[in-house]
Parts: sequence; structure tokens; C-alpha cells
Amino acid sequence: MAHRTRGIPQDLLRQLQGDLPVERRPFRVAASRAGSDEQGVLDAIRGLLRDGAMRKFGAVLKHQRAGITRNAMVVWAVPPERAEDAGTLFASFKEITHCYERRPSFEGRYNLFTMIHAGEGTLERLIAAIADRAGIRDYQVLHSEEEFKKSSMEYF
Repeated sequence: MAHRTRGIPQDLLRQLQGDLPVERRPFRVAASRAGSDEQGVLDAIRGLLRDGAMRKFGAVLKHQRAGITRNAMVVWAVPPERAEDAGTLFASFKEITHCYERRPSFEGRYNLFTMIHAGEGTLERLIAAIADRAGIRDYQVLHSEEEFKKSSMEYF
């Protein structure tokens, strides 16, 4: 990886691997801390992505602070010939962040998995509405009971 980051100061790489400040122009702040300028930071990010040194650059939402307090994995038994259409429907809901087909199916019948996020008191109603719209009655709700700390790798 070192050859792909050649020319980019390690101070800047350190700034990019951690949390960016919650600011109107976070890259300007990161640049200042690394002794660079905002355009230099943006160019460095583009170069790292282009060269394959970095796969993606994105935000991780602290969902509880954003009012999303209930989460559940819902596993759905969908006839195989309807799986793609049902998956497209599920993915159209903004509250569903993950939607995938599992082969072989879980317990021999649950083949579509969705991760649903909602606020207080809305999760069960939301799941029922999704099930009704999809015309699927066979599903299980696996409630999230604990969230583990999310952290990124640090290389520099």
C-alpha cells in the first residue's frame, strides 16, 4: 500500500482515517490540521480512490443520536420466482438499509434478509406495512438488542 500513498503526507492520511469534525467544511479543518489546503485534501482522496489504495470514503451515521432507536433484521420466506421483485420493493423503503438474498435459505425457507431502522413505536407497524405491501406473511423479526462499537482501522 505504501507505493499507492507515495506523495501524500502521513499527517494528512492520519486525518482522513479518523473521524472528521462535524463542521460545514470538514476537509478544510482536516487540511489545516495536516498543514495542507482543502483542495489538496480533496485531490488526495480522489487519488487514493482512483489508485485503489482506498476502497471507499463515507460517513457512518450515529443512528441513535439521529432518532433511530429501534433496529431489526427481518427474514422473509419469498418464493424464489418473486425474490428479485420483493427485494426491489424492500430496498425502496428508506428505513431498510440492507437487503440481500441468502442461498441456501435460513431454516430452509427464509431467503431474503432486510435490516430495518425506525424510531420509537414505529418498527412493528412499519414491518406489518412492508409485509402487507409485499404480500408476504411468512417472516421473522430478529430485534437488535445491543450495538457494538464501530471503528475503523488505523494505519498511520
